[in-house]
Amino acid sequence: MTSQVFYRKWRPQTLSEVVGQQHVTQTLRHAVESGHIAHAYLFCGPRGTGKTSTGRILAKAVNCLNPIKGEPCNNCQICHEINAGSALDIIEIDAASNRGIDDIRELRDKVNFTPNQARYKVYIIDEVHMITDAAANAFLKTLEEPPAHAIFILATTDPHKVLATILSRCQRFDFRRLSQSAVIDKLTFICDKEGIHTEPEALRLIAKVTTGSLRDAENVLEQLVAYYGHNIDIHQVQAMLGISGDLRTRELAKYIINKDIAAGLNAINNISNDGTDLRQLNRDLVNYLRDLLLVKSGSEDVVDATSEDMSELKSLAAGTSLNYLLTAVKRFGEADIRLGNYSPLPLELALVGTILTSNEDKQAETPTTTEAAKPAAEKQPSQPKPAKTEKVAEEKQATQYEKTSAQEPTSTKTPRKTAKDVPGPEAQPSPTTADASAKEPVAASSNTDIAHIQNRWKDFVNALRGTGSKGNLDAFLRNSCEPVNIEGNILTLGFYAKFHKEYIEDQKYRFLVEKKLQEVFGHPYKIRCTLIERSKEVSPKKAEIESPLVRAALQRGAKLI
Repeated sequence: MTSQVFYRKWRPQTLSEVVGQQHVTQTLRHAVESGHIAHAYLFCGPRGTGKTSTGRILAKAVNCLNPIKGEPCNNCQICHEINAGSALDIIEIDAASNRGIDDIRELRDKVNFTPNQARYKVYIIDEVHMITDAAANAFLKTLEEPPAHAIFILATTDPHKVLATILSRCQRFDFRRLSQSAVIDKLTFICDKEGIHTEPEALRLIAKVTTGSLRDAENVLEQLVAYYGHNIDIHQVQAMLGISGDLRTRELAKYIINKDIAAGLNAINNISNDGTDLRQLNRDLVNYLRDLLLVKSGSEDVVDATSEDMSELKSLAAGTSLNYLLTAVKRFGEADIRLGNYSPLPLELALVGTILTSNEDKQAETPTTTEAAKPAAEKQPSQPKPAKTEKVAEEKQATQYEKTSAQEPTSTKTPRKTAKDVPGPEAQPSPTTADASAKEPVAASSNTDIAHIQNRWKDFVNALRGTGSKGNLDAFLRNSCEPVNIEGNILTLGFYAKFHKEYIEDQKYRFLVEKKLQEVFGHPYKIRCTLIERSKEVSPKKAEIESPLVRAALQRGAKLI
């Protein structure tokens, strides 16, 4: 007898042997035991999770002569023929190579013939999403009302590509990606049966690299046995898979955290010159940076690491910020290492870009912080008057849109009010006059900032192109809102419609807008959204402000009348 590969030799023969899919196997077992068998099933999920194997077991279970609690006995003639692949009534079709309408018509004509030996004629159609639309439409009526002796089992890795009319005619079962522990348990079972001696860390690395595909893990194990024999250690697995090892990945991660560009570039090139697979190196690095991100955010329970590794992760995470780790994971996660010459350039660009972006953010934040500290220090003596400050803030908020429409500096309005409100006795107290004079420069700078943002608002909206989950975040700010006021670090945006306002108020989109505001204007603004009415007077003045001459005059203290 010819030898079989591991994934065929150790394929499950009963529903209870299927790894990691108890929610599917238990339902099918009860259905067979009670006799409530559907005429069409759809098995969907990632590769190597047991879809086709489960389909074959179900075909055995419904045709078994001596079923045991919904399971096939694997001893009767029908079970032996199905296991050997010689059963005439179990038809397996590869939809990738039999995808045309003629193939479906042939199937439709033959399905009406009664089974030869078995109780049911079972059609297992693999990769059903590959059949053409015309073939799928020709298959609909047969799938919905097949003969009583026919059962269809459809398997696919891409259920979203299957016609909705086909989905609605099937009982759908979603196969989940297998956990690392489930893959390790199955590999351990195979090693025990085959007499293979392996280190637990070696099996753990195989399960980690194959990302939940049991078939891939079994293939890797067989390759290792064919190359190294029946004694396998962690270093052999790393060498065969082209994995640089945890030490080199951690070394590179330390350079990224310490923002050492020279050492990081040298490490990348040394690893590349050693012939290490750069794609695998990048995957390992992204996973390690992800672990650092989880530890920094307080989700260390999710990280699968030993106590020693966890202490090292914590010490590294303590020396950086969450925002920097987020930038690093994004940069290296987006690195495209698909060049024909396996150039280390994408990794080098990701390293330099991550570190330089962090340095630029620091330089941008430093002057802003010092400037923000000065007004805070100046305002400290006036802390005993919180009620008056809140009242002034409420008055500003109530008239913010009127001030924006007029676009007059507050400093010009304040003297007029003090001149008009001359009721003698009230104008004399020096504290009130001192407060007014102290507030005037703050209001003037605030209006200067809002005028600057209004002048560059179109540029800011254009800078948001490609941002957001669908890349259209700029569409929700273009011609739908306008900056109306600034109070400290809070920028108020006035929206004309409730839909756009609620969209931008979503936490993830608010974060993207605030991040882009800091990049464009160099100031960490927080946004506040409010509803306003679209004013007809605003657009002409905005058009005037866009004139370079008028803009230059406004910067020198002029005002629009």
